[in-house]
Amino acid sequence: MSAGGAFGGNRGVRPVPPEKGVFPLDHLHECDLEKKDYLACLKSTGFQSEQCRQFSKKYLECRMERNLMAKQDMSELGFRSVDKVETAPDNNGILESSPNEPKEKK
Repeated sequence: MSAGGAFGGNRGVRPVPPEKGVFPLDHLHECDLEKKDYLACLKSTGFQSEQCRQFSKKYLECRMERNLMAKQDMSELGFRSVDKVETAPDNNGILESSPNEPKEKK
């Protein structure tokens, strides 16, 4: 048997970071809220992932902040630097504000 751990592991050796596309599971449930928001969005939109991009982005940012995946620029993960909210024009042909923006009083 080897001089390592009981199951052949090397004790005292630091683990090597995972390859791109492979990352540790969230055993401590640090990003559960973001994950649940994303999954709820997918279910409510009939699994149209494009409509849930903001939740996907928040989930990935949470994982990066907690070192559950390698830190990367969001543009490398398919997000624009400023993801624009797609809104339909109103009757006047003017784009409505996004739901998070305060509406101007007239």
